[in-house]
Amino acid sequence: MKVTVEELLAKAEQPAKDALRLHPFYKGKIEVIPKCRIRDFNDFAVWYTPGVADPCMEIYKDKDKVYEMTNKGNFVAVVSDGSRVLGLGDIGPEAGLPVMEGKALLYKYLGGVDAFPICLGTKDADEIIRTVKLLQPTFGGINLEDISHPKCFYILDTLREEAEIPVWHDDQQGTACVTVAGLLNAVKIVKKELKDIRVALIGAGAANIAIARLITITGVKPENIIAVDSKGILHKDREDRETLQEKYKEKWHLCETTNTNGIKGDIPDAMKDADAVISASKPGPGVIKPEWVQSMADDAIVFAEANPIPEIWPWEAREAGARIVATGRSDFPNQVNNSLGFPGIFRGTLDIRATKITDEMCIEAAKEMAKVAEDHGIHEDYIIPNMDQWEVFPREAVAVGLKGIEQGVARVTPSAEELYKTAEKTIRRAREEVQLMMKENFILDPDK
Repeated sequence: MKVTVEELLAKAEQPAKDALRLHPFYKGKIEVIPKCRIRDFNDFAVWYTPGVADPCMEIYKDKDKVYEMTNKGNFVAVVSDGSRVLGLGDIGPEAGLPVMEGKALLYKYLGGVDAFPICLGTKDADEIIRTVKLLQPTFGGINLEDISHPKCFYILDTLREEAEIPVWHDDQQGTACVTVAGLLNAVKIVKKELKDIRVALIGAGAANIAIARLITITGVKPENIIAVDSKGILHKDREDRETLQEKYKEKWHLCETTNTNGIKGDIPDAMKDADAVISASKPGPGVIKPEWVQSMADDAIVFAEANPIPEIWPWEAREAGARIVATGRSDFPNQVNNSLGFPGIFRGTLDIRATKITDEMCIEAAKEMAKVAEDHGIHEDYIIPNMDQWEVFPREAVAVGLKGIEQGVARVTPSAEELYKTAEKTIRRAREEVQLMMKENFILDPDK
């Protein structure tokens, strides 16, 4: 049975109404609580002065002991300048704080990671880089979030090379990882090979540029990728090529490496005969039209990832001939959601004390994510796990950790069994703590 547009919009608007009621009630979503025993005030002599001096000196003698003596190995900073928050744009660091708190909440509940929102009072890329480097002694990893394009590429690339701890940009790597997972299973269902498919990328921002990179590494041929930005299809003869070369180098790289047949035009031209379309563009509906889906190859795959409204309604895409449709929404099948990726990826990264998160580690996470869904039985309406299938997170952690060890970016080298036990125990503890605090009314029910 079809759901009306009015019903979908009402459902999409309800979380916002609830958010305005519940954020003031809780005054945010996260807090800091002790993890050590406090039997009486004499214990403060152990956890603080004078006892704490000895752990300090142990770390002074061997800096790596900070991972054993403190929680550094489970601390992640969620860093933003508020310059591109969700679909809201440049709303500033204070207005971005609720999002960063929400990210920290997901890190803890889904990955057992202690994440802290760090909203910066600068939009200067070099200042952000400098600040992240200054934070390194405290944190085991950095999650860059909601930073505008194109500076987000420069910041990530610089920090991946120069930082001593892993730096990740979820708008790039997270979206790409989860999209790859969905695409891996989608092509299995339609019985096609990655090396043979033609892919149209609608939107050429941070997400789709990273998606292009990862799907290429995974097996899609660059010449079979046709990317579209707000001015049309990317190709080497674009009239604005000088601007792209100077200011949008990552986009220009797509012009040089993809679309080797030099196809020109706009979205409908990119989608014609495509096996898959991956759209990370502006909210719809109407950004992708049904007749453009009709022009795609048989058994077409449509990923319409814009929120809160996808670029095309799923039923419109299906009626137009798409066999598999994915969106960014939880009320439709096949939700492509970053939250399936970053908690497990960072869990594995932290548990090997990695120095960086490589593209290959992301791809291993995507493959394991796809395998979790496959183990449950994939079909047109189930190509990717749901967030409540929490086994996905420890399994991703193992895949990421083992790949990091193989690539030589790990400071410690636990076995697959040790990685799984650590991840499963840490994530279970985080989830059960929240449930216990709710049961004991330390987390209050706003409706009582």
